Amino acid sequence: MDRLLNVQEVAEHLGTGVRFARRLIEERRIAFVKVGRHVRIPESAVQAYVTANTVQPIVLRPTGLRRAA
Repeated sequence: MDRLLNVQEVAEHLGTGVRFARRLIEERRIAFVKVGRHVRIPESAVQAYVTANTVQPIVLRPTGLRRAA
């Protein structure tokens, strides 16, 4: 079973503020669990969010030598 994180722990894991983590929940951009009136986020949901929003670098091909006009 996944460990459930509170909003503060998610913010620390992402390196952001608590407001950003709460906005992710409010905008339904990350999966969460309601435990009574508390909100908890599974660790796998945080990892899935990071994976889905990771941008890969562009690999540029060498263009060769350019001739002067």
